[in-house]
Amino acid sequence: MYLENLVVENILGKLVVTINTPEKLNCLDLKTLGELEKIIRFANNTVDIVGVIIIGQGSKSFVSGADINEFKSINVVNSREFSLYGQEVFSLIENCKKPIIAAVNGYALGGGCELAMACHIRVLSENAKVGLPEVKLGIIPGYGGTYRLPRIIGVGRALEYMLTGKLMNAQEALQFGFANHVKPFGEILEFSHSLLDSILCNSPTSIEMILNSVNSYNSNSFKEIEADNFRNCFDKSDVVEGVDAFLNKRKPNFLKNRLDI
Repeated sequence: MYLENLVVENILGKLVVTINTPEKLNCLDLKTLGELEKIIRFANNTVDIVGVIIIGQGSKSFVSGADINEFKSINVVNSREFSLYGQEVFSLIENCKKPIIAAVNGYALGGGCELAMACHIRVLSENAKVGLPEVKLGIIPGYGGTYRLPRIIGVGRALEYMLTGKLMNAQEALQFGFANHVKPFGEILEFSHSLLDSILCNSPTSIEMILNSVNSYNSNSFKEIEADNFRNCFDKSDVVEGVDAFLNKRKPNFLKNRLDI
């Protein structure tokens, strides 16, 4: 797979995806967005890929936002499609059946903040600043920010940040529930690996079903979806291994069932 703006490393089935345009503060232009779509589809559909970490190149920026130069070609005719495409890519991330961690190193603004919110878990560096300042450009968040930020930090607080365009620092993000963890810049990637490992030692089936159930929040059938996913667990061999390990007071070995997911 040819990628120009992303660097992808496969470490024992974990994909480390680095947004690699530091000269533009890793802005989220359409080419980068398209490459993210490719790599997430690959991760979701490849059995040997078990999780993803997304990080930006350098120490200044995770993703600084959209490429404002591209706005020159956006108008009332094509702007709706522009927004819908970003929503589609970020929904792929949110609904991926493999866990995805955003290692937010530095600025995550606009589309960068929306990208982080689409990931399942967020680890922020101490120098991180996040926010949705689109109001200062005369637009609104268009890649899912208006519905994800209220869900993560609450409606009133989300509206304050979106309507003023002000940014959250890392400690505020942790306090408000945007960040799962805040770590020194030099430690966020290593910590993200260890956090992902602590997830991946568990049942792949359970992980997939939990992600699917949690992401059914906007469905009127969320109760049925949870019940169906609970049932689906009993259609896989992980539950046999998990119950046997518990009853025999040993650690479960779900790795042997990896190809059964």
